[in-house]
Parts: sequence; structure tokens; C-alpha cells
Amino acid sequence: METDRLFFRKYTMEDVDFYASLWGNSEVVRYIGAGIPKTPPEAKAHLQERVLPRYKNGVGLFAMVYKPENKLIGHAGIIPQEVEGDIEMEIGYWLMPEYWGKGLAKEAAMAFRDYGFNELGLDRMISLINPNNPASIFVARKNGMRYERTVHFLTSTALVYAIQKEEFLEMKQ
Repeated sequence: METDRLFFRKYTMEDVDFYASLWGNSEVVRYIGAGIPKTPPEAKAHLQERVLPRYKNGVGLFAMVYKPENKLIGHAGIIPQEVEGDIEMEIGYWLMPEYWGKGLAKEAAMAFRDYGFNELGLDRMISLINPNNPASIFVARKNGMRYERTVHFLTSTALVYAIQKEEFLEMKQ
């Protein structure tokens, strides 16, 4: 999949150094889970055990390439998450800090929103957002999502922003 400025592809083990650099960057992970960076061996294990085996039915985390530089800058995708006992499809996105503020997270989120509804036939998608992350709240709102509720997710509190297919179709008219 691609947008004007981004190209998405499946991760491979050849991307392990980049993946570890994302997980090792305290700015990138401060709003992810407990906000604790992973060591390179932990990131490698995460890539091998949690990312690569989960590419099924068109979902997963995809490496994000910034086309003008042909450079990996983050990842995005649709990930099944268990939220309060229900399986939800989450649109997630991470970027290296030097690419923040350029509209790239919004571009990625919108591409996966469109993909999820148009290609995967999903009826609903969410984004789980740390309450202290105004940039991700902004992206979710620009993606047509609205605040739904606050939940305990994994080790912290998360805001659930959601969009239904009907809302998406109304936006596109």
C-alpha cells in the first residue's frame, strides 16, 4: 500500500536494527504501553514473536517508508487488540521524532482507515491513545474518529477513539 509520500510493506528480519531503534527511542515509546524502551535483543524477540507471525488476513504492523528519502521512518497498521474482553481492530502508527509534525501519521492513519473499511470490510476501527498524547488525539480526530471511552489497557489508561463504517461512508459523500 502507498500514499503520496509513504509506502508500506511487511517487516522482515532484515529490518531488526531499525525496529530496535524505534523501540529503543524513549521519545517514540513514551506513550506506548508502560513507556519503557526495549533493548535490541528484546526488540528482536518482539519482531520475531509478535510482528512477523501476525501477518494474516491483511492485518499487522507494516514498515513505513518515506518515499522522498526511500527511508524507513516508522510503522503503521491495523492490529487486533483485546479491549475489556472484546477484540477490536486498532489503527496504530509510530514515527521517528524527526518526522513528527509533517502530517505523516495522519496520512498513514487515513490510509489504513480507508484500507480497513474498503479492502478488509471492517465495520469499526479504533485507536488506543495515551491520555497525555495530544498529537495522537489530533491524528485520530483528523481520521474521523471520536472519543468513545477511557479504558484500562495492558499496563495503563487509554482513550478509545472509534469510527464506524457508516460514519466513514458519510465522510466520503
